[in-house]
Amino acid sequence: QVQLVESGGGVVQAGESLRLSCAGSIGTFGDHAMSWFRQGSGKEREFVTGIRWTGTNTQYADSVKGRFTITRDNSRDTVYLQMNNLKPEDTAIYYCARARGVIPTRTYEYYDYWGQGTQVTVSS
Repeated sequence: QVQLVESGGGVVQAGESLRLSCAGSIGTFGDHAMSWFRQGSGKEREFVTGIRWTGTNTQYADSVKGRFTITRDNSRDTVYLQMNNLKPEDTAIYYCARARGVIPTRTYEYYDYWGQGTQVTVSS
């Protein structure tokens, strides 16, 4: 059974950094793209970043470009999200998700498995 477990969330001040991890059960990642989404209070879930299964192609939302970096370690079935220079508007629950295919997209319905989420709170 596919399981995705996020960790690394917390409470930080604006300008600080956090590193999120998403660990999958053995063999979860395969050749699937992996992405991070987030959902702020009262907001819709939005795409943050995604990475191709090879790790050679990434996409970012404009709001995080230059501040966030996604990487993956397929040998560990783990994907990471390094978040630098955090802003209060980054406050949200962050979810990792496995895409149905090899290329990440911003379309919510394209993902077949989701983690339970990890809370990130950025104070001003």
